[in-house]
Amino acid sequence: MIEIAIKTHKNEEFIDITELIQREITKNCSQKCLLNIFIPHTTAAVTINENADPDVVRDMLMGFKTIVPQLEYHHMEGNSMAHIKSSLIGASLSVPVEKGKLCLGTWQNIYFCEFDGPRNRKAWISFY
Repeated sequence: MIEIAIKTHKNEEFIDITELIQREITKNCSQKCLLNIFIPHTTAAVTINENADPDVVRDMLMGFKTIVPQLEYHHMEGNSMAHIKSSLIGASLSVPVEKGKLCLGTWQNIYFCEFDGPRNRKAWISFY
């Protein structure tokens, strides 16, 4: 398992981690494998989405504010909305790797999703 450090700068943001992951693939999986990405945090997540238009990420963050509104949650830390958003997206992904390259669609990249930042975070990746 390889740990990738991720520093977030905003309370909520999507950080493109595709290149960080590709660097590790280049070092560790030169042919065919299945990449697993796991986020060991309960207020962050990982997803694949469009990389061509930054409005997509902005729209997703705006949409999550509608889907998960500010309510009178009971969790004493005050970050229940972050926990809900993390659970909706999920903590892991599997992506095929062929000839040492991520097999992503034309407009796809991998995003670390921060919902309770800024923080120092991490992603764990494994190859199978």
